[in-house]
Amino acid sequence: MKETPLSNVERDFLTAAIKSGKRIDGRETYDYRNIKITFGTERGCCEVQLGQTRVLAQVSCETVEPRSTRPTEGELYVNLELSPMASPGFEPGRLSEYGVELNRLLERCLKDSRAVDMESLCVVAGEKVWQIRVDVHVLNHDGSILDCGSIAAIAALSHFRRPDVTVIGESVTIHTTEDRDPVPLSVHHMPVCISFAFFEQGKYLLVDPTFKEESVMEGNMVVAMNAHRELCTVQMTGGMLLLKDQIMRCSQIAVVKVAELTELIKKALSNDAKARSEGKKCGHAESLSRQRITTSVAQPQPVDTTESVETAQDVLDRAQEPVHDSGLTPAVFDTGFGGIGEGAANTWLIPEAENEVDEDEMQDAEEEGEEVDTMDDGITEDAVRRKEASKSQPRVAEGYHSDSSEEAETVTLNEADMVGFNKRIPVEPSADLDLSVALKTSQTIAATTAPPAKKKTKRKGKKNK
Repeated sequence: MKETPLSNVERDFLTAAIKSGKRIDGRETYDYRNIKITFGTERGCCEVQLGQTRVLAQVSCETVEPRSTRPTEGELYVNLELSPMASPGFEPGRLSEYGVELNRLLERCLKDSRAVDMESLCVVAGEKVWQIRVDVHVLNHDGSILDCGSIAAIAALSHFRRPDVTVIGESVTIHTTEDRDPVPLSVHHMPVCISFAFFEQGKYLLVDPTFKEESVMEGNMVVAMNAHRELCTVQMTGGMLLLKDQIMRCSQIAVVKVAELTELIKKALSNDAKARSEGKKCGHAESLSRQRITTSVAQPQPVDTTESVETAQDVLDRAQEPVHDSGLTPAVFDTGFGGIGEGAANTWLIPEAENEVDEDEMQDAEEEGEEVDTMDDGITEDAVRRKEASKSQPRVAEGYHSDSSEEAETVTLNEADMVGFNKRIPVEPSADLDLSVALKTSQTIAATTAPPAKKKTKRKGKKNK
């Protein structure tokens, strides 16, 4: 199945955007896409995601007979697989010309640059050596396959551990991982490939081109370099010529990018080694982002309470007793007595009896033509004096009972009659209790507690006819 080609409108749009210094994914000219490196549960399994391009590398080993030309060196075999799952243009079962080109370039980057020490893979000279196989599977193709594949391959080789071997005489013993710890490979350096895309005869340059940018580019150049600024391989494809200055500019850009990528690989390896030593979960399943509400929730952190020597009992022992000083003395009444409306000044009604007395006195005084001293509320001084005198006298309780008739019978009781009143005759309170008389008495007493300011008023007496 062939790939769907880009239309002329898309090609013109991409070319115009590149000429104006813009890219369709928002990156700058020399920017790389986001890189994510994860390792599997087993040693030697690494997956690298470069934007939407995903590559999986798996390293395995076996013992084989060495070549006659190099009896003391092991072997390194690199295999690149382009499946139709990565892109519809890849055919299953066999590599296309593009796939063979990528496979050879990746093999030269790792094998010809002597990234792995081959002599350390020898078990018995001329008889048995280790053969290291690197299988690179392209899971999704969105440009820069070689860049992503080289990172995955060198990271998988650095993460791989081979079984330990013991040679006694002519017998060779390969120990399992349970008997002895596996041995890491001797990796001298980490070569990484950097891809460049050229447009308009090398006038415009892009780093890490995407699939659509590769479809409209005029030429491509791949530079393989390590962190020591050593060129491992250089390859250029496309029908265009490049000047010396253009190649030097690409090499200087590759120096910076390779240093950044090498640091990312080393950091990913150290994080994986730390997680394995601490016994944490590791693998591809743990690196997947889960679309859940609790994905970004912070994990609970343990709190160290060794420095807090105080206990709750110590705090309670030092605490003082609360002081309840309100300044009020509670009033305690004997059984059979009750107080209604005591303790505050009357601000409501004036008793009717007092009003009648005051009105009679004022009327007599007006008839005689005398001056009468009154308060603000119309109460005379004689009435105030009588109230004070009655307040100093002992109070007696008035018993009363109301029924449905209009006339109510009132009985006055003395103090002697109140002693033991509740013991002899337990009287239940009536549901139709009339408190009008008691309320008037309490209002009269409250009105006399705070006498207001005096004022004099003159009224002319009436002439008798």
